[in-house]
Amino acid sequence: MKKTAHIISHSHWDREWYLPFEKHRYHFIKLLNQLINQFQKEGNAFQSFHLDGQTLLLEDYFAVHPENRELVKQLVEDKKLHIGPWYVLQDAFLTSSEANVRNLQIGMHDSKAYGHVSKIGYFPDTFGIYGQAPQLLKQAGIETAAFGRGVKPTGFNNTVSDFPSFESPFSEVNWKAPDGSSVIGILFANWYSNGNEIPVEEEEAKKYWDRKLQDAEKYASTNQLLFMNGCDHQPLQKTIPEAIETASFMYPDYTFKHSSFDEYMEALKEDLPEKLQVIEGELRNQRSDGWSTLVNTASSRIYLKQWNHHCQTLLEKIAEPLAVMGFLAGGMYPREYLRFMWKSLMKNHPHDSICGCSVDEVHREMVTRFEKVAQMGELFVQEHGAELAQKINTSFAPEGAIPLVVFNTTGWDKNETVTKTVDLEKVYFSDMHFEQIPAYLKEKDLPNYKVVDHAGNALDFQLENFAVEFGYDLPDDKFRQPFFSKRANLTFFAEKVPAFGYKTFYLVPQELHEKHVEPSTDDMMEMENEYVHLLFHEDGTFDLTNKAAEETFYNMGIYEDTGDVGNEYMFKEAKGHDPITTKGVPAQFRLVEKTPLRTVIEFTHTLSIPATADERLAIEQNHLIWHKEREAGRSSEMTTITLQTVATLEKGMKGPAFKLSVNNQAADHRLRVLFPTGIQTETHQADSIFEIVTRPNTPEKEWENPSFCHHQQRFASLAGDEIGLTVATAGLQEYEILPEDGTIAVTVLRATAELGDWGYFPTPEAQCLGLQTAEWQVISHESDIISSKSFEDAYQYKVPLQVTQTSIHEGAFPAAHQFVNWESEGLAWTSMKMAEERDDVMIRWFNPAPASTWLKASIQPDSISYKSQILEEQTQASSNQYEVAGCEIITLGFQQKR
Repeated sequence: MKKTAHIISHSHWDREWYLPFEKHRYHFIKLLNQLINQFQKEGNAFQSFHLDGQTLLLEDYFAVHPENRELVKQLVEDKKLHIGPWYVLQDAFLTSSEANVRNLQIGMHDSKAYGHVSKIGYFPDTFGIYGQAPQLLKQAGIETAAFGRGVKPTGFNNTVSDFPSFESPFSEVNWKAPDGSSVIGILFANWYSNGNEIPVEEEEAKKYWDRKLQDAEKYASTNQLLFMNGCDHQPLQKTIPEAIETASFMYPDYTFKHSSFDEYMEALKEDLPEKLQVIEGELRNQRSDGWSTLVNTASSRIYLKQWNHHCQTLLEKIAEPLAVMGFLAGGMYPREYLRFMWKSLMKNHPHDSICGCSVDEVHREMVTRFEKVAQMGELFVQEHGAELAQKINTSFAPEGAIPLVVFNTTGWDKNETVTKTVDLEKVYFSDMHFEQIPAYLKEKDLPNYKVVDHAGNALDFQLENFAVEFGYDLPDDKFRQPFFSKRANLTFFAEKVPAFGYKTFYLVPQELHEKHVEPSTDDMMEMENEYVHLLFHEDGTFDLTNKAAEETFYNMGIYEDTGDVGNEYMFKEAKGHDPITTKGVPAQFRLVEKTPLRTVIEFTHTLSIPATADERLAIEQNHLIWHKEREAGRSSEMTTITLQTVATLEKGMKGPAFKLSVNNQAADHRLRVLFPTGIQTETHQADSIFEIVTRPNTPEKEWENPSFCHHQQRFASLAGDEIGLTVATAGLQEYEILPEDGTIAVTVLRATAELGDWGYFPTPEAQCLGLQTAEWQVISHESDIISSKSFEDAYQYKVPLQVTQTSIHEGAFPAAHQFVNWESEGLAWTSMKMAEERDDVMIRWFNPAPASTWLKASIQPDSISYKSQILEEQTQASSNQYEVAGCEIITLGFQQKR
């Protein structure tokens, strides 16, 4: 049987990278115009082009050439131009579980509108891939994935290295997710440029194909050989028909075909051997020397990860669920606007963007995009909270009360101390001359207040920071209404706010204070609530006691600074310099607040560290010395960095929260915070995409890099038989386990000087000079994070209750209500939204445990549930209870009864 050489024309198009977006777009427009002209040539010998698996590129093109939309649509329908299934080629580990789903949903939705979708899980240059990818792809009806990294080790410029311990001898594998789902995996063993720039002339073609055919056959398990005709930002090779004609003449024992992934996959499946190597779970180049995993993009420009974490949380954990609650209360669901917000956010999700491994201009533009998404999302939440609050009956409020509706947009009941800026009294410009209002409000006496819940129970509260400030309303039926308001910050404990529901509280004027919280003057070195006790030491470290387990972790929270002579992709510790830490360095403490509701302690370190790397680094950068081979150390010139840490423990918190502010005045270094647990285990757990993944604490035998860092989404966790510790973070996505003393080391800042790929691209803004911040929470729990269900607390970190001040009015909904009821044993909730193409409520969970469990769920008013997949197509009829397999991602749809 003849071997077939499938030649797939493509150009891997990083939307922004070593050039900013608009410069790359200029070249992309040239490419697509040339491609359209090529397809329109008489004879149409140019058969196919793969548009890099992402539909966003078409939006970029049509912004300049809207007149070509129908022409391009026809090319897609004719299966000449192949698009999708993604909206963007995202980084898999640094974008959230739901962002990965939205990327696929929107990409498939948009592709179908053009007429055809290329059903291949396309990850050509993704910097490692999460283990649940096969399950997601299978749920989307995709049976094959293609990827360039993660299985066989690749070195600089992606050259293949030969280890006898390869996970697979072939470029074709069965890739299996933790739930058992599997897809055919196609590894670009010779990279996605192995068929680039194919010669037309016979002499050159002979040299080319003799080598290329041998390289492909080395890894192929079938007679179907894949040649990717393109590379990064590769111009179109117009001579492919002639090049194929030359090859066909010179190699009659082969069939050369200008192909597509659709055709290649169909032929491949018919030719696969019965047994292929099974690759399970994550693709992170575990079986490599560890120098080219690109894992340290997780800590490059951490400010981008923090922005992304905020925006993702705002959309998927607050805006979408709140909009669904509004829909269930009789409102409209703004599907298109939510999709627009997601698209705006996902423009920052390509791997060279969110990874922070591009030139400075790229990342400046990203911050602007993040700001726009935050503006949209914050106003969306404010407006929808106000609309929903208007439908809640507050008419039973005491006279003069200020109703406050507290919304819980998560899938778990919440107990949380909330703070809300409350308008105690407004005076509109229409009621009094604006120059008189501030003095009037300032001089007017306020009543005493109390806070009660909807049942009339009085609560502990604080009312402080009174101020007179300008504000304005934007009514739907009249011109803007300016006012001055007397405002204050109200803090109280909102207890048992139901999942997907709300409770109403009231700030009530009265003659005497009731249950007002008075500040305490206790020792500033201790914190305590109903769950934990903290004792701080002079150097800022702390002992954390889990009161229920009666177990203590000692001397946690050490800061560690090391030199970094790597780049935006990879960390390389400076040679010849030990880490500098705050252990034993006295900190200055200040008690900020101490009440029964909240304790806040601030402490400040002043740390002297080298100002930069030594002069050798500049030489090595200019000579393109690979980071692994660098010998640069740290300079003798010293500078000072100030580390200001604010520790907060509130009523209801399962562990203390910290915010670090760093006045970074140094270059070429990495700052981490260390949590020595003393737990000796071989493995640990971390939050990944629809998975709490178990990873080894020490690398495989091939690993040479002294650093063994990992990606995380929201937390990393270590546990022994009796006690465990989890560090939940807000956009800190790199950690390492130091096995000697069971330390969880979380990177809070990494400062580098260059992009670091195929040339020398200085990136001075990647040094992150000036004020940088980082936030995390430390949670102790009995046993591991899954069996203790402590993941519920970790997932809710930085997903606050939403408080809306409203008026006293009648409404159809009671003062407290839960829109969705669900029961299960150990599922993790991830999202609630409306279906993309119909008015069904879609709620998603995943099972973090390997054992199966069950799920019951219902929505009021009466609705019929069904099991779905991630594309929101029904897979199982209605049931009172659904079985959930181990590690399964489960989506339920809810359809209102007609």
